[in-house]
Parts: sequence; C-alpha cells; structure tokens
Amino acid sequence: MEQTTNSILMIRPINFRMNEQTAVNNYYQKVIDDLLPGTVNAMAQQEFDAYVEKLRAIGVNVIVVNDNEDNDTPDSIFPNNWVSFHEHGTVGLYPMFADNRRFERREDILDTLEEQGFIINNIIDYTSAEEEAIFLEGTGSLLLDRINRKAYCALSPRADEDLCIEFCEDFEYTPVVFTANQTVNGLRKAIYHTNVMMCLGETFAVICLSSIDDKKERKNVINHLKGDHKEIIDITEEQVNNFAGNMLQVKGMNNERYLIMSQAAYDSLTEDQIKRLEVHTKILSSSLNTIEACGGGSARCMMAEVFLPRA
Repeated sequence: MEQTTNSILMIRPINFRMNEQTAVNNYYQKVIDDLLPGTVNAMAQQEFDAYVEKLRAIGVNVIVVNDNEDNDTPDSIFPNNWVSFHEHGTVGLYPMFADNRRFERREDILDTLEEQGFIINNIIDYTSAEEEAIFLEGTGSLLLDRINRKAYCALSPRADEDLCIEFCEDFEYTPVVFTANQTVNGLRKAIYHTNVMMCLGETFAVICLSSIDDKKERKNVINHLKGDHKEIIDITEEQVNNFAGNMLQVKGMNNERYLIMSQAAYDSLTEDQIKRLEVHTKILSSSLNTIEACGGGSARCMMAEVFLPRA
C-alpha cells in the first residue's frame, strides 16, 4: 500500500472554457473578458502541455488522453472528479453535479489504461446517485490517506455524507467528515471540493484549518492527522484562493518524491511554509493561470492518480 504513485492520467482539453454549470458553487471560477473561447482553449492547452512536459522531465509516467469533440465537456481537464484507480485493480466511477460533466466519463479511457499494461478487475459505479441529485466527485471530494485508510471529506453540494460512507465501506476506509467554508460576498459558503483546501502527503498535510468553522470538527481533523504523524502545514483562506491547497505528491525518477502545484500556489506560500515542505519533499510548480481562472481548479485536479497493478 502506498500513498504516492508514479503514474498519472491527464486529459488534454479541446473545448476548455468557464463552465457555467459548475460556477453556481465553484466560487473560484472567473470569466476572462475580451478573449474568444478558442483563445482560452489554446492558452489552456499551452499550460497543459508545459505542465505535462515538466512532470515527464522529473520521471512521472503521464498518460495523456485527448478529450473528444463529440461532447461539450469544458471541464474534461479535471478527470480526478469522475474516476479513481485503486491498488487491487478496482476503479471507482462517481456521480457529477453538473450535467455536462457526466459526458467526461469514457470507457475508452479505461481501455487505454489496459493497453498501457494496467489491470482493471472491478468497477464500483456510484453514478446512479445522479438520478437522486446525490453527488460525490471522486478525489476532489475524497482526500484519501491510503496508508492509514482514512477518507477526509468536506461536505458540500458535491460531496454527500451517506455516499462518502458507502465509498468507505466498499473501499475499506474510515470517513473523516467535516464542513469547510470560504467567505463569498460576506457569507460563509461550503468549499466545493476537499482537495481545494487540503493536500495529504506521505508525512505532511497542507490544510486551511480556519476554513473548518466548527471547532469540534477542526479538532477531530487535527487529531487524525497528528495521530498519523503528519506534520500539519496550515494555510490561509487567501492562499486557498491561490490554490495552495490544490497540490499532489507524486513519485518521480528513482522514487524521488515531488509536491506538484501551480505557480500561483507556490508564489502564495511563505518562506517558512516552503522550508517546512522541502523537509518532506521536492517541489515542482507550473503556471496554470488560465486553467485556474476559467476552470476554478488547479494542479491537483488535473491529475488522476493510477494505483492499478500492472500486468
């Protein structure tokens, strides 16, 4: 059982833009005025390609699949919300909040992984929950501590508690459930995905503790992290707005560990935070300004970790 993997699935966008269907509860999205949709997509593709190149340069096995023209899928660049790949050859498929994100689920992507030598034995499909307007958006909603078998989940319109518990029963995790909020026009509103305010590394956790308004819930999360010997690196809401919570630790060449984040996230960190992180892991950042602005997601959202066994 490992917390980090060397293999990552990424989807290269074709129709990337701000998704009006997700903007209703993703308060990080913005419209970039004065830019034609084609220009926005071309800028996103440039950021995507540069990012993939950086990951491959440090020895990460990046499997790139192109989005297809058949469906209008502006958020296809964030595959970790609809699928997760687990160590015993199990795949999880997840119910998505936005109608147009449901078209991102593609069987041919699973075929591509099998062609690459990965084994898929079993698919656990939660997507029928969409019919009841119940959602759990993959490893956006679920932050998995694979070693200690804990699933951290910040409840929101896109993360249902009962479905989180069902996932935990199926995959043998203990749920750690809480609510994380951000201030929007003076009101506290649920952060749409757990992985925006929190990142779990092998020996550390980056988390915006102040987003957990309920003191009991906050204490519970801290106790779980400390009990599992994770160094807690606390970030501010302003840093969350710069996607400093949206990071992922991966394995590069010679099993070297890297924490992957956007340039905006890196630039928002203090010297002390960077020093503390570098005790645990190397850091790699890449500029994702267009993707962050229009998509309201960042470096972590773009990577679906592949833990499947190889043939």
